[in-house]
Amino acid sequence: MRIVVLGNGMVGSHFAQEAALRVHGAEVTVLGKEDCAPYNRVLLSSVVAGKTDERSIALEAPEVPCLQVRQGVHAVAIDREARAVTGSDGETYRYDRLVLATGSAARIPQIQHVAGPDALVPGVSVLKDLADARGIVQGLPRTRRAVVLGAGVLGLEVATGLASRGVAVTLVHHADRLMERQLGSVASQIATGSLNRLGITVHTQSSVSRVIERRGRISAVQLSDGSELLTDLLVMCAGTIPETALARRAGLPCERGVLVGEDLASPADPDVFAIGDCAQPPEGGTGLVAQGWDQAARLVDAWAGTTTARPHGDDAEHDITNVVRVKSPGLEVVTMGLSGKFDHGERELRAVRISDPAVGRFVEVVVSHGILVGATVVGDKATATELSALYTRMLPVPTDPAHLIVRPIPGAAPARRSAAELEPDDTVCQCNGVSKGRICDAIADGCTSLEDISRATRASTGCGDCKPLVKELIGTQVGANATAEKVPALAGAGEKA
Repeated sequence: MRIVVLGNGMVGSHFAQEAALRVHGAEVTVLGKEDCAPYNRVLLSSVVAGKTDERSIALEAPEVPCLQVRQGVHAVAIDREARAVTGSDGETYRYDRLVLATGSAARIPQIQHVAGPDALVPGVSVLKDLADARGIVQGLPRTRRAVVLGAGVLGLEVATGLASRGVAVTLVHHADRLMERQLGSVASQIATGSLNRLGITVHTQSSVSRVIERRGRISAVQLSDGSELLTDLLVMCAGTIPETALARRAGLPCERGVLVGEDLASPADPDVFAIGDCAQPPEGGTGLVAQGWDQAARLVDAWAGTTTARPHGDDAEHDITNVVRVKSPGLEVVTMGLSGKFDHGERELRAVRISDPAVGRFVEVVVSHGILVGATVVGDKATATELSALYTRMLPVPTDPAHLIVRPIPGAAPARRSAAELEPDDTVCQCNGVSKGRICDAIADGCTSLEDISRATRASTGCGDCKPLVKELIGTQVGANATAEKVPALAGAGEKA
């Protein structure tokens, strides 16, 4: 089976590796526009913040004989009748099944003078790929002031990252509150207070209307209210647009993204599939990598002859793809499920919240029939970790939801469970659904480092929050295995003596 994958990003590379390993008789060819190995795009903001070196975000890929990757080659045209793809290298790639994983492009807002004939004005950037991150970092030595447009997850991460490097940052957002899709007004106000304490100025209900140049480089921006802000850098984090141009030229039905059914196939061609940001499945796209990975896993399962159960109805609200995290220096925000939204018809919901603006803490839980169906956490990483585990595993919660966020005795909150206290089926890596048992099995098979575990299980290749726990498991299990190996050897020596 000749499988051609268009796109070598986090979703396309993940699918290609799994298909090459698990689909019998598969010969997989990947065309990747970037001339580098796949990397963790989720951590690009950490590269900008200086928290992560770009070399450490590379995604480890096992060598598979039936998998060929063409880096720096993108698809120019799809001929569905001939079942062939023309690459930018002039080669023709024939397929039995074609998978579109072309991702999305950064949306460029309608801003006067934001770009020249061929590119954005120097000093104006988006953050969609490694080249963007490199450009921002390289320009930091001459950057004293920056404007970040957009206060979604990426905008918050970029703003706090730049602020941590000593840049005076102004965050501009069109809506009346930050992360308006996830946060209610109170949570947003507390997050705004935390940003202010980091030295970040926030302008809501505003936008950038014009870029002002001086000597061929940005020197200021004009806001929609007519005011001007001096700046050396403008980073636009205004959302994304699915890459559908190739699919449209091939005659595939598209709306916002490439239309696909439950089986992820195009309704116009049963041999063409779409996954990740470029796809528009019946339930809609979230823009989160977890949804793309879930789609990749389902498609491989189907082609390998296995099945993956999919959540429907109320259960779908507990899908890991509904968990949103902001990874920022000085600002912790996690939302899941029904957080911030309470118009749900006849559903019986119980909501409890605690708000403490003085310390930048906000926690809200939403419970239905004894199960956590939503939560919002600002400024409390430990509580966010506990609630995420309850939410994704659909564990029963206390009869009184207040016990989820308020402890009966001050200071009596249980500490976060250590690696030794976790059960084998407890999830360690939420992004990839990797359990403690799977990691321990990988260690028993010879994995002795975080990189080894990442290659074998993909644990820690998502947001990276589980790295400390994975390292703890490695230290505990490797030591235990070494002790177990020494005991028989000593016993044998004694018998011989």
